Amino acid sequence: MAAIGSNCAFRSEKVPLSAPSYSSSDAGLRFSRVSVASTPRFPVIRRNISCQAWSAAASPSSSVNGKAKGEMKDFLHINDFDKDTIMRILQRAAEVKAVLKSGDRTFLPFKGKTMAMIFAKPSMRTRVSFETGFFLLGGHAIYLGPDDIQMGKREETCDVARVLSGYNDIIMARVFAHKDILDLAKYANVPVINGLTDYNHPCQIMADALTIIEHIGRLEGTKVVYVGDGNNIVHSWLLMASVIPFHFVCACPKGFEPDKETVKKAQEAGISKIEITNDPKEAVRGADVVYSDVWASMGQKEEAAYRRQVFQGFQVDEMLMKVAGPKAYFMHCLPAERGVEVTDGVIEAPNSIVFPQAENRMHAQNAIMLHVLGL
Repeated sequence: MAAIGSNCAFRSEKVPLSAPSYSSSDAGLRFSRVSVASTPRFPVIRRNISCQAWSAAASPSSSVNGKAKGEMKDFLHINDFDKDTIMRILQRAAEVKAVLKSGDRTFLPFKGKTMAMIFAKPSMRTRVSFETGFFLLGGHAIYLGPDDIQMGKREETCDVARVLSGYNDIIMARVFAHKDILDLAKYANVPVINGLTDYNHPCQIMADALTIIEHIGRLEGTKVVYVGDGNNIVHSWLLMASVIPFHFVCACPKGFEPDKETVKKAQEAGISKIEITNDPKEAVRGADVVYSDVWASMGQKEEAAYRRQVFQGFQVDEMLMKVAGPKAYFMHCLPAERGVEVTDGVIEAPNSIVFPQAENRMHAQNAIMLHVLGL
């Protein structure tokens, strides 16, 4: 591909208007009533067009399309935000969820806005939760499947980012390589949300945190025990633990531990107690939440048979939940392979909160979108 020397760029200047206020506490959330009597006001945007040279090697903090990334709000990693911001987003999720549950359909902050949804990896929950949530709050979402773009193959990621920025107010992407989401955010002129990468899954863990707060009353001080592969879910839990104080344990077979640098980062933050162990029975003792995921994620299915052998003893069954104790909830990010990483009896038990957890994907993501759009 020939090198590109220059491009037409847009400089965006946002004039902030009034925004809603929230309250949060270290012990949990205090839900407050949301006023939905009128549609929120939107930022006034003044645009000036200019052509400028650019380099593909520019740093993420440099000006891209004439706009410094520091001015934008992307949602790529949970630890990009401080504790107060994370708690405000979670409270907003609870508030907007209450509005939708009431049947009120007059709260339309996304009215007149569009979102491009890039799916290099297909997904039921990610697509339906983002598309439905954006629609219920007045917006229009556009699904771009694996064959629609072929980002990085049919078209360069930097070009996709700038083209979609010209059409849409926000971009959500569910991709394989973490570099793809970083490149999208680097070159996009609108907020970018990480819908999942092979490295992390921040929207899922925000939904998980909301679910834990709803059922336990707080996230702080709880013990969350993940049993299984040290994958992208674990990485996002570790990043959450570097912001919000709680006890996080990952119990996984030897050789399937999470990324060492991410573990180190979470431990060095000094916020939470972090443990990585190969003993699931010892790990779950006294847990508030026992969490599981598939042993072979998308892109690892050729390893499924091998992993089933290696992961023997890491299935979350009734016996393991008994060790955890009567107050322990069970969570799973879905899809679940019943009879493999979790039994039917566990996923259907009264203390399973898997399906409220799945629903909260939409509510947590609505709040994330409101935050990055400044609404």
